[in-house]
Amino acid sequence: MNDSSDLQITSAERRLTLAALAVVVLLSALDQTIVATAMPRIIEQLQGLSMYAWVTTAYMLTSTVSVPLYGKLSDQYGRKPILILGVVVFLVGSALCGLSGEFGSLPVLGDGMMQLVVFRALQGLGAGALMTVSFAVMADMYPPRERGRLFGVFGSVFGLATVVGPFIGGFFTDHGTVSMGAYEIAGWRWVFYVNLPLGALALFMIVYRMPALRKGGGGNIDYLGAVLVVLTAASLLLGLTLGGTHYAWDSPRILGLFAMSLVSLAIFIWVEGRAREPILPLHLFSIPTFRIATLGSFVMSMAFLGVVMFMPLYMQVVQGVSAVQSGVALLPLMLTLIVSSIGSGRIVARTGKYKWLMVSGGVLLVAGVVSLTGIGADTTQADLTWRLALTGLGLGPAQTLFSLVIQNAAPANQIGVATSMSQFSRQIGSTVGVAIFGTFLTHALTAELPKHVPQLPGGNLSQLDLAHAQSQAMNVDQIRARVHTALDERYRVIERAFNEDQRAVQEVLADSRLPEAVKAPLRDGGLRAKTHDELEERTDALVAELKAGEAGRDRLLKDPDLSPAMKKQLANIPSRAWNEPEVIAGVATLFRDSLLATENAIVAKRAQNALQMVKAGMTMYADKLVADIQRGVKVAFAASIAHMLERALWIVGLALFVVLFIPELPLRAKPHSDTASE
Repeated sequence: MNDSSDLQITSAERRLTLAALAVVVLLSALDQTIVATAMPRIIEQLQGLSMYAWVTTAYMLTSTVSVPLYGKLSDQYGRKPILILGVVVFLVGSALCGLSGEFGSLPVLGDGMMQLVVFRALQGLGAGALMTVSFAVMADMYPPRERGRLFGVFGSVFGLATVVGPFIGGFFTDHGTVSMGAYEIAGWRWVFYVNLPLGALALFMIVYRMPALRKGGGGNIDYLGAVLVVLTAASLLLGLTLGGTHYAWDSPRILGLFAMSLVSLAIFIWVEGRAREPILPLHLFSIPTFRIATLGSFVMSMAFLGVVMFMPLYMQVVQGVSAVQSGVALLPLMLTLIVSSIGSGRIVARTGKYKWLMVSGGVLLVAGVVSLTGIGADTTQADLTWRLALTGLGLGPAQTLFSLVIQNAAPANQIGVATSMSQFSRQIGSTVGVAIFGTFLTHALTAELPKHVPQLPGGNLSQLDLAHAQSQAMNVDQIRARVHTALDERYRVIERAFNEDQRAVQEVLADSRLPEAVKAPLRDGGLRAKTHDELEERTDALVAELKAGEAGRDRLLKDPDLSPAMKKQLANIPSRAWNEPEVIAGVATLFRDSLLATENAIVAKRAQNALQMVKAGMTMYADKLVADIQRGVKVAFAASIAHMLERALWIVGLALFVVLFIPELPLRAKPHSDTASE
């Protein structure tokens, strides 16, 4: 027994409950990142590029907006049944996600990609309960002083999942495909199926080993407040997700979504102030610590995912590592995050002081992000390691202490709703952070790609699909195939131009990317005009020599450019004929016609020789262009991510500024108290 607790819970029950909660938190955190590296393969198989964003948006929408609902429900009806409900819904959604598209198009649900979006929404609906209720259970079982140590461990679990999620997703996608006779299970499906055994184990432990804890008081559910929470958050998240991608930020649709979110928020505040049992008790915000810590959690989560989420993109595109290797390369950040998270929890458990740790973490995070702004196209893995390690040290305390401070500030009979508010602000912050950082990155890439990436003849490589940045930018075979395809198309145009297709000639002459050596033979009438002029000059010179008599004949017989047939004809002209102008005029006409008749053959031969030189030059140019594109993409992405992090420093600095104002309150010695900390 633990004397500091009012609950009669054995040590064995505590250990088993904590183990189950650790698995639940791992599932919740892991599923936010594990899908990212599998998405290109999913899109390829389900043919759903246009719905790429909705797979993530559907999950984030339902998981975020359901958080306050679960917090309130767990306060009213108890933690255990609500946690069981959340795990069951999450597992059902996971199984259905893995089955998306297996049976073709389905009535109502549509094709495989639409099925995945719907089932991800269902999965997110269950995920909303996992972390919220888990942290509320810990608040019921342990006093804040002891809770700091546990939150350190669970915060590191969240950090671990955030970092290893892309690694696991990449591993299953690359190596998880299984064949059973004629039936094949694609590797990406295991990204969802992996939740089932872990979730089943956690569910068993919760059902049969987790104590009931304190009973909820029942009561009414604030359904209108719940609807307004959903409408407010959904409108905001949809606006942030679709803005700058599907629609312009100042488009009527995006402005309408933001306006709807603002109006819904205003109505929600009015309704909650008058509800008998509000889903979010507004009086909690009258507690300074709760108010400031909730804001701090929001801003710090923006900084956390905004910084961490784009590091794998840098590693894959700029450093050229695989999805799996990028997960391994994030180990320095993960390890230091875990160390600082657990360490800060233990220090708080021993000293009861948390503010200096939160401020120190904010300072280290600022230093880490400042160091990351110095990355470039040639930054080595070793150079990146210490920057990530420093950033991880700064992020660790944030994973541990915000929930602790919020729970300590709230009345114990509203721990569930206070915890849900903490998680709600964290998830909204994460979503907003990713949207803002993504906007920063998109704007930077729009400026940097044209500067550094050479354009293909007939195309524009600067318009990269960011969802497939790795496959389009770093796959050498794909780049080479695109280059050769583009150059082959351009060669066919050049070939038509040298074969006197006037539309092709105009296209080649107008292409600023083609060298002058290719264009020069096509100018001023092209090869035919030049050849015709040369033949005219040649015939005039020949006629002049013929009129010069036998002396001219002798010079023509020594001319290396005159054909043997014509020399033979000259040699056969009798000597007396050279004194007869009519005969010589007839011979001159005959020779002129013979020379001019060779024009087509000369033009064709010259065109063939020129095309052979163009083809050889294009082959050499293709290799250089592939290398230039690879290098240009690396430089552009490195510069863009560095610019993104420079702009993100304002968010990180704001997070540190907010932390400075969090009051230092004594941590309660017992898990239950009916008084709020002011």
